[in-house]
Amino acid sequence: MTRSVRKHVPTRFGGMMIIAGTAIGAGMLANPTATAGVWFSGSIVILLYVWLCMYVSGLMLLEATLHFPQGASFHSVVRGLLGPGWSLVTGLAVAFVLYSLTYAYIFVGGGLTQNSLNHLSTELTGQPIALSREWSSVVFLLVLATTVWVSTKLVDRFATVLIGGMLVSFFLSTGSLLHSVTPAVLLDSSTAVEHSYWRYAWAALPVCLASFGFHGNVPSLVSYYNKQAQPVARSILWGSLLALTIYVLWQVAVQGNLPRAEFAPVLAADGDVSALLLALNAYVSTDAVARFLNAFAFMAIASSFLGVTLGLFDYLRDLCGWADTAQGRLKTAALTFLPPLGACLLFPTGFVKVMGYVGLMAAIWAALVPALLVRASRQRFGSEGYRVWGGRWAIGFVVVFALLVFVVQILLLLDALPLFTGRIGA
Repeated sequence: MTRSVRKHVPTRFGGMMIIAGTAIGAGMLANPTATAGVWFSGSIVILLYVWLCMYVSGLMLLEATLHFPQGASFHSVVRGLLGPGWSLVTGLAVAFVLYSLTYAYIFVGGGLTQNSLNHLSTELTGQPIALSREWSSVVFLLVLATTVWVSTKLVDRFATVLIGGMLVSFFLSTGSLLHSVTPAVLLDSSTAVEHSYWRYAWAALPVCLASFGFHGNVPSLVSYYNKQAQPVARSILWGSLLALTIYVLWQVAVQGNLPRAEFAPVLAADGDVSALLLALNAYVSTDAVARFLNAFAFMAIASSFLGVTLGLFDYLRDLCGWADTAQGRLKTAALTFLPPLGACLLFPTGFVKVMGYVGLMAAIWAALVPALLVRASRQRFGSEGYRVWGGRWAIGFVVVFALLVFVVQILLLLDALPLFTGRIGA
């Protein structure tokens, strides 16, 4: 008598959690700082515009990837449709973005791990644990890297748990802040001083783009869902919308309590959470908020780390041609995690500083290249199968966005665009 073996069916919810988890960590730490110049109304317009562009480009990448064998990553798709030249350019952009984010997440995650272990050991034993930030970074990396090495299914499960805890801690941490929002502060109408807003909009674009950088997961999800288009498309839609909703609520919580004219210390600290809490404390008590906010930050960084490194892992395995075996995955894991860990231990720096450079390269591989890929795939394969709505207008819409962000970031690096310092009129 034969026993039937039940085949594992990936959950739709899990794909959504991978997309949302990848995006949310970056934006939560960087968006309030990047959008302080345009303040709340301007930040909502920019976030909606960037979300729409990145959502459409994600669907374009999905359409192009579906024409390739299961397991193909960015490398195979770009090389097959655009040739070796674009494959080299895209490979450099993908490697730079994903390695930079992995490096930044290890740095921030190490600090959060150190604080959490010190707090836990103090409560249990009365003495803080003597663990350096460097070793805390190693602990953070080992736990999460093992998850990526084992399987996408485990990343799905772990990311779902982290996102659930992240949402709970987010609402616990921001509940009092949302309750104390003042409309005059949120709309920046509390003073009679003439304000400038939109000239600072350009500086927000690259960081907001990086806040929706889930594209490295699209080929992984295509393989995970056995080349079924609709589950991946729904994961992209609902995952990116969840990220957008969290970003908007966070903007309300911060910019509805801390006046725009008092944002200078936060900007000077490069958006550090502790500096933000200190500034907010002058207007609303943040003592009860701090613990939940730190828990939220930890889970946001951890979930983003899982999503980003899963995309990097699958890209490198496909690029190197290593088999999806224990040995092949171990070699891929070493190439994925050891370089950013070494860089983090030797050259530690902050998180927000990395985001602008990430936005520069992400404009190429997460916006421009998907538009070029879908155009090339339609020319080669026709219109059969899954197809993104919008036709050539959608392609042009995404290409213009990519070029705009790329030019803006170059001008920002040349100090050719105004930056908000927190001082009104400056």
